[in-house]
Formats: sequence, structure tokens, C-alpha cells
Amino acid sequence: MERIAVFGGTFNPIHNGHIHLAKSFAKALHIDRLLVIPTNSPPHKAAPDLAPAADRLAMCRAACRREGFEVSDMEIRRGGPSYTAVTLRELKKLCPDSELFLITGEDMFVTLADWKEPQTIFSLATVCASPRSRGGRDALRRCAAKLQKLGAKTYLADFHYLPVSSTMVREAVRKGKSISGLVPEPVERYIREKKLYLEEMGNGI
Repeated sequence: MERIAVFGGTFNPIHNGHIHLAKSFAKALHIDRLLVIPTNSPPHKAAPDLAPAADRLAMCRAACRREGFEVSDMEIRRGGPSYTAVTLRELKKLCPDSELFLITGEDMFVTLADWKEPQTIFSLATVCASPRSRGGRDALRRCAAKLQKLGAKTYLADFHYLPVSSTMVREAVRKGKSISGLVPEPVERYIREKKLYLEEMGNGI
């Protein structure tokens, strides 16, 4: 049975923390394919300075090419808010004999029960997370216990986390600071060439 990891997010932009997390889970879970899927429009949080979908997709492809990860535009092509339950259903239809793993960030994992069709997510994929804060480990364990009572399969890892966020990258760009070491070099070059994140971008996608 093929083991497929799904890593979704706004990736605004994708950064070294994302890559590190994906590589860590891919190794720990013996993943055959890792799919990075940038959202079209995030339903769970406000994104006032979201870069255009085409740019976020291009940055993901630039970052993942050297890692051997696949990048899918399925949520962008679908349009509208990007719901994980819908994405997992589509993937299961495409790969019916696969075992799916959903990689989430600490902040997303603890809100899973409030997502659209959480039972669909729980039935289709093992939900994975790793802490990104000092108190994150205990918070994840408490949440995992609650999710398991709701029927979820969970996998918690305690990987070393990199202290980098997309917000940090965008703020550095706006302040004219270097983002070397925060994002993969192809992403840094793309942001510079396309002049992304130089100012607040409003709500445009």
C-alpha cells in the first residue's frame, strides 16, 4: 500500500521550517509520496497579505523540486475556500489503495475538530503534528486524546523545530532585511524578482 503524506497550507511563502517538517515526517513515516498542496483561499484564518495563488504555487514548486516532493495545484484549480476534507476525498478517489497521512502545524492540529467535515478527515487520513513551541508538546497530546475519542487516528512527533514563520519572512522583506536562511534560495530569488511582500497586499488573491 502506497503511503502518501499531504501537506497543505497557504505557504505564504513556503519557508525552511515547512521543508524541515515535511522531510522529518517523510522519513519518520516511511512516506512514498509527499504532496505539498497550497490553498486557494484559507477557510480557517484571515490572510490580509496573501500573495497571488500562482506565485505561492511557483514558490512551492521551486522549493520542493530539489527535495523530491510533489506539488499539487488541485485546491487552486478547485477555487473558493480550500477544505481539507474535500481534498482528501479527491485524493482517495485518485489513489484508492493508498494510506493517507495529513501533516498539520501545531496551531492547525488543535483546531481540527472545528474544521469542515472533521469526521471525513478522521476517516481518510492519520493526522500528524509536531510541536513548534515550548508548551506545544503537552497541548498536542491533550488535543490528540480528544481527537482519538472522536475517531481520529493521530501521530505525534517531537522533531526539532526551526524558529521561522511566513509572517517573519514577509516582515523581513518589507523591512528590507535579508531572508537568506529563512527560505530556500530559489524562493528568495523568486520573491526578489517578483517584488513580493514589499507592502501590505490587501485581500487580493
